[in-house]
Amino acid sequence: MLVDEIHNISQRTQAGAEVSDTLKYFSERIPATFVYAGIDLETSELLVGRRGAQIAGRFTLVPTGPFPYGDEWKGLIATMEDTLILHNHPPRSLVKLDRYLHNRTDGMIGALSHAIRGAAIDAILDGSERVTKEGLDAIPLDYAAESARPAPKTAARR
Repeated sequence: MLVDEIHNISQRTQAGAEVSDTLKYFSERIPATFVYAGIDLETSELLVGRRGAQIAGRFTLVPTGPFPYGDEWKGLIATMEDTLILHNHPPRSLVKLDRYLHNRTDGMIGALSHAIRGAAIDAILDGSERVTKEGLDAIPLDYAAESARPAPKTAARR
């Protein structure tokens, strides 16, 4: 069971404490693997106080970061491309853009998903039914992904 955005739970509020208790209850009674995902959990309010100590004592923090460029990244793109249902999309054309996509998204899966999904929607709306580099370029990404990109080079003129 995957629970995302867990960093938004605050042990200092009644509602946050109730959510925390419910998640703890589920993890003790449901025979499943629980993955809680969030940002900066080690410094979040989730792990403060008695309730926070109980949560911290039940789970292991696994730090993550951007996806490195490599075979797993290429496989991720191939898997995402396989889910596209576009009539004119050439197979493996996104896989050929793997380096570009990594540079554009800084290896962030959310930014990658947003870019591909946005370009696919635009391709349906404009009737082309294919995701292209130009279509991907037209999709604005989140600030973190955009700020990680180097500024475009400009030619000096005399």
